[in-house]
Amino acid sequence: MLASSVTSKSYLVSVKELQALQDPNMVNAGDMNGSGNLMDFLDEPFPDVGTYEDFHTIDWLREKSRDTDRHRKITSKSKESIWEFIKSLLDAWSGWVVMLLIGLLAGTLAGVIDLAVDWMTDLKEGVCLSAFWYSHEQCCWTSNETTFDDRDKCPLWQKWSELLGASAYILNYFLYIMWALCFAFLAVSLVRVFAPYACGSGIPEIKTILSGFIIRGYLGKWTLLIKTVTLVLVVSSGLSLGKEGPLVHVACCCGNFFSSLFSKYSKNEGKRREVLSAAAAAGVSVAFGAPIGGVLFSLEEVSYYFPLKTLWRSFFAALVAAFTLRSINPFGNSRLVLFYVEYHTPWYMAELFPFILLGVFGGLWGTLFIRCNIAWCRRRKTTRLGKYPVLEVIVITAITAIIAYPNPYTRRSTSELISELFNDCGALESSQLCDYINDPNMTRPVDDIPDRPAGPGVYTAMWQLALALVFKIVITIFTFGMKIPSGLFIPSMAVGAMAGRMVGIGVEQLAYHHHDWIIFRNWCRPGADCVTPGLYAMVGAAACLGGVTRMTVSLVVIMFELTGGLEYIVPLMAAAVTSKWVADAFGKEGIYEAHIHLNGYPFLDVKDEFTHRTLATDVMRPRRGEAPLSVLTQDSMTVEDVETLIKETDYNGFPVVVSKDSERLIGFAQRRELILAIKNARQRQDGVVSNSIVYFTEDPPELPPNSPHPLKLRRILNLSPFTVTDHTPMETVVDIFRKLGLRQCLVTRSGRLLGIITKKDVLRHMAQMANQDPESIMFN
Repeated sequence: MLASSVTSKSYLVSVKELQALQDPNMVNAGDMNGSGNLMDFLDEPFPDVGTYEDFHTIDWLREKSRDTDRHRKITSKSKESIWEFIKSLLDAWSGWVVMLLIGLLAGTLAGVIDLAVDWMTDLKEGVCLSAFWYSHEQCCWTSNETTFDDRDKCPLWQKWSELLGASAYILNYFLYIMWALCFAFLAVSLVRVFAPYACGSGIPEIKTILSGFIIRGYLGKWTLLIKTVTLVLVVSSGLSLGKEGPLVHVACCCGNFFSSLFSKYSKNEGKRREVLSAAAAAGVSVAFGAPIGGVLFSLEEVSYYFPLKTLWRSFFAALVAAFTLRSINPFGNSRLVLFYVEYHTPWYMAELFPFILLGVFGGLWGTLFIRCNIAWCRRRKTTRLGKYPVLEVIVITAITAIIAYPNPYTRRSTSELISELFNDCGALESSQLCDYINDPNMTRPVDDIPDRPAGPGVYTAMWQLALALVFKIVITIFTFGMKIPSGLFIPSMAVGAMAGRMVGIGVEQLAYHHHDWIIFRNWCRPGADCVTPGLYAMVGAAACLGGVTRMTVSLVVIMFELTGGLEYIVPLMAAAVTSKWVADAFGKEGIYEAHIHLNGYPFLDVKDEFTHRTLATDVMRPRRGEAPLSVLTQDSMTVEDVETLIKETDYNGFPVVVSKDSERLIGFAQRRELILAIKNARQRQDGVVSNSIVYFTEDPPELPPNSPHPLKLRRILNLSPFTVTDHTPMETVVDIFRKLGLRQCLVTRSGRLLGIITKKDVLRHMAQMANQDPESIMFN
């Protein structure tokens, strides 16, 4: 009965191949790659086939082929009945349903995180007596006893010193530190115990996962839950980090969860990564209120494979996420943007010079930060310091809180600081930065206040900002990379905003006191508002963020969406391009690429250029003096031989040749599918024993009557593995690996197998050519 089944199956395959030869349009990549039914002796595919092991790279070509087969099968079945037609419609619309769910959940979580961060940040200083869950601003919204000078003071909000009746400054200082330590300790403990993958920014790992690497658990449900909770805690603790970068990780966790509900995505790792690309766009959309910037960020910075269909769905997911966040209205200003600004004067061409100087500062800051942070993280990984992550978080939190509290610009949350630095000084502003000496004879409208001499409050704010700038630069180096959720967008923007505001005030005062200079004569008259310091803060923020991340197009779009300053695109572009040029002069890697290489992830960056004149034969294995390549033969190995080869090696797959003498290439067999095939054959097929011959041929020869039953595994064989000749330039090989997402490539000469090049070999060779440490590449 079994023999009849096998014969029937073989006959069907032969007919199918004959039809394919007669009609080339029927040939598809799935048939060529052997990704249809995977075992000749089974009517149904066995479990776990087509899946990948942890810390392995997916085969993009096979995933694309499998999706093509699935789509063709659904299309053909949809013509059979109305039920199959409905199923095909559901399959077609499942992608949009997933995008809708991602946008709704990501927007909701972002809104909840924003509200919780505001409340817990204010909890360090006091509590609302009418409702303890109100933040300071919410508590004083309905109060009728606030004045213009004391707008932040109301009887319902009590500082801890007022509530406990003790010495005001000392008690508030002590409780500020205690709350910060409590939040940080709780966060690092939750991460360490329940979700180790919830630490860090998440963007380096997201980039690696989107390139095809498998890190199971990194996008799991526990990671989503713990990262959401601990993100609130660490931001509220006052550490020099932000929540915007980790929100991309949170959104991708949402995308992974919803994609697992649909077999279209759960059974195809390539399709799943299209969902994750859209989820990354939704994450940036809710982080900054920048849906278009989120789509461009996903395209420019994190995605490895971004077809046009993914672009549309990313836009839809970002739109839904932004709409959901706007409905929650966490900022209480009926606007989506985080730092809305309204400047009343245009910028002038002469201001491009200080804007470019800010771009130079941003590039130098980015280079300094990346080198120092990577050096510290490498020290953490290679010394005993890495064994005490909880102690490290506690120490850094204590240092941050002790130094930050005396300075009002470091005591408050970083988002509030950036918002104050971006704001223009109008008639209703009470900040120290707006303490100018007013002319009592001024008759201009209140929304067009001219430049004025700086008062004592401005000079006090300047030296406080200078101290805060130095503190932020130093402490951020040690904070980013700890075993807690830690974003880098907001700290980098804060550094640039402080530097930009100081430069802006300097240019403003220079223009006021020397308006007759030739540089100011044409555009800065006495009594005119010609310099906007807040604009310089915005340009400086973009420059520093660009210097650290090396973003350009998406950065500019995020910045004008973030602030609403659409007419200031040119200054932002000038600063972003300058910062990238300056930073690239010292190294091509951004902070995320540097952490990818530090962690040893197999990420082949499309931005890297390979111009060395080496050949495939210089990189392939085996090399001279090494053991010969481990291969399978098409009809001369037993099940025991195959199992022994699998046990003694850890390769992802094995080339199949005609014989070890000829070494003529037949195909490539994946290690995992070999293991599953043999395991299922022993369980479900009678007569398969250790002495059974394994055949990778279409028609095995007739065996003597007493011979063990053969095992035919041709259907798991990839009959069209990607091959190059031994004289192919490595520049071409690297380009092929990038664009096709290959796991491995076989090297042949006249059809004879010579060796193999894996993604790990390519990365190691590129590291050697760049004089880097090739041993940092840990995974295959």
